[in-house]
Amino acid sequence: MGLFERYLTVWVGLAILVGIIAGSTVPGIFSIIAEFEFAHVNIVIAIFIWLMIYPMMVQIDFSSIKDVGKKPKGLVLTLVINWLIKPFSMAFLGWLFFKVLFADWVDPETATEYIAGMILLGVAPCTAMVFVWSQMTKGDANYTLVQVSINDIIMIFAFAPIAGFLLGVTDINVPWDTLFLSVVLYVLVPLIAGALTRNKMDNGNDHSPVDKFLDRMKPWSIVGLLATVTLLFGFQADTILTKPEAIVLIAIPLLIQTYGIFAIAYWLAKRIKLPHNIAAPACMIGTSNFFELAVAVAISLFGLHSGAALATVVGVLVEVPVMLSLVWFANRTRHWFLQGSPGK
Repeated sequence: MGLFERYLTVWVGLAILVGIIAGSTVPGIFSIIAEFEFAHVNIVIAIFIWLMIYPMMVQIDFSSIKDVGKKPKGLVLTLVINWLIKPFSMAFLGWLFFKVLFADWVDPETATEYIAGMILLGVAPCTAMVFVWSQMTKGDANYTLVQVSINDIIMIFAFAPIAGFLLGVTDINVPWDTLFLSVVLYVLVPLIAGALTRNKMDNGNDHSPVDKFLDRMKPWSIVGLLATVTLLFGFQADTILTKPEAIVLIAIPLLIQTYGIFAIAYWLAKRIKLPHNIAAPACMIGTSNFFELAVAVAISLFGLHSGAALATVVGVLVEVPVMLSLVWFANRTRHWFLQGSPGK
């Protein structure tokens, strides 16, 4: 594991700090960056998110999908959590906290935007960082590839309809054209680009050209992640400094959602007797979010300074330390599971 993965919390924390300081001291720079938009898509953010996503998409080997039927239990668990439980539990928690429990503390319009941001996080299962979480829990790397590949294919078709449905149920106006454009821009295009790159470089069983390419791309991927985090917190610096309670209010349901989903997934994994090297990554995929996509869509739909964008930014703030705590827990409870079982 490289230096970046080992000290992920430190780098992200520094990027957040730099973003808040820069956003509060030189807000003019962020105002200029905010003006670089086309079709409600911020070009600078899009470039950095692409830098982050593209190398991860190259890692995905779609030829591995042919083995999907060999160990179906882990995949079924991931799909149930990602598409049948998580989006709807997130929408429910958003409504419960911001329309009921926190209704007296947040104005209705802002509350609606917070719910929208939470929904976008809930409908976007993890793609990029899941390889890090899998590695940290000594997961089956090949099986993780299968799970991510299937989820990405489903995301192309399911993200917009489920997000649109849940946003509509919570009385949020849904600009479908922007929603579909976001899916194409941040899921379909990088997925195709990654598949084409891998297909061109891969030589049968010799994956060394792909590995060398990914090694060269890793620094750019890190730059993309840290730059995105810095910009997002820079755009939201004023809100974060003047209304820190908003961060706490958003973080509470997000924490409940994250730990709750992991508890459900981990319990189910144990009940269906998955081996730990499949159970842990499967639960990590279902628990963590494709926050890059959620952030990009929130900005496209509601704007850089919206409550929805802030909610997804808080998702970034919460995600890394929480997922690292779950990695620690999964590693400490390895003995609860079978080791090296086929996982059929």
